[in-house]
Amino acid sequence: MSRISYINDFSVWEAEFEFFHPVKVRFSETDMYGHLNNTVPFIYFEVARIEFFKSIGFMQEWLKPQNVTIPVVADLQCDFLKQVFFDENIKIFVKAYSIGNSSVDLHYMGKSDAGSVCFTGRGTMVQISRKTGESVPWTEEMKVLLQRENKLMK
Repeated sequence: MSRISYINDFSVWEAEFEFFHPVKVRFSETDMYGHLNNTVPFIYFEVARIEFFKSIGFMQEWLKPQNVTIPVVADLQCDFLKQVFFDENIKIFVKAYSIGNSSVDLHYMGKSDAGSVCFTGRGTMVQISRKTGESVPWTEEMKVLLQRENKLMK
């Protein structure tokens, strides 16, 4: 796993995940060879990320029309380790890896029912102002919620 730059010790990294969202690979998500299209994990990351943010209470606030902030994706990457096929059940794990002033680096892991890690990923989310598009710092309460989900906070 040395080719994945954001993972130092794979077994430690893998063990730190708690939150996951299950998905089932749909036929429309596969290519002519019957395996998962390489764009689909990014959709899975989005779905799991939204559920993760709901679980800590962020999405409910961001979706309110009067709320002044929204989350945006600043960058996103995926590393493919094993093929995934139609009708497989995959757990998409999400964790807050590092927390910035207005950003959070999220890590992702797609794991099959058999326990194999099929793909990993990471991406930075930034909280911005709906009005100005500028970054908006996390509140202290938000930092606490993110830190609770982040076992690597120093």
